Amino acid sequence: MQKSVYWLFPLLWMGVIFYSSAQPYEEQDIKPFLGNALNLSFLEPFVGWMSFTYHNSEVSVEALGVDGLIEFFIRKGAHFGVYFILLCLFYMAFVKTVKGAHWKLMEVSYLLSITYAVTDEFHQSYTANRTPYAGDIVIDGIGAGAAVLFLIVWNRNRKRRQKNGKLTR
Repeated sequence: MQKSVYWLFPLLWMGVIFYSSAQPYEEQDIKPFLGNALNLSFLEPFVGWMSFTYHNSEVSVEALGVDGLIEFFIRKGAHFGVYFILLCLFYMAFVKTVKGAHWKLMEVSYLLSITYAVTDEFHQSYTANRTPYAGDIVIDGIGAGAAVLFLIVWNRNRKRRQKNGKLTR
């Protein structure tokens, strides 16, 4: 397999992110699904106490309903997860195609992920009913940072298994 094919994975994933950011909020709204398909009212005693401001809007059961609050956390969790995956894909592409210290490859992967997060928020400024927000970039960065920690642990465990003769290449 051609080594450059590994770069298709982060590029395709960036395309998925771009496509998602190009959709107006109404096309991504999952509150109707949550309200119609699932009865989440049983969660109110567990989440009813939550109330905070995010992007100049109140986030609470009172303001959004249980469905809206759950959707908020799903959407922010998606930011985290999408950039966790993007960093892993960048890192994999670098490991397969570039010689270098793994920590340096992770650092460059992190910088590329954050750079894409910034450009993605800028891209959202041109999408109907979407607004760019630095707080989302922070969540993206936390997701990418969690991926770095995951990869550090993964690599340490892998080296330990290699050292103990339990893993062969």
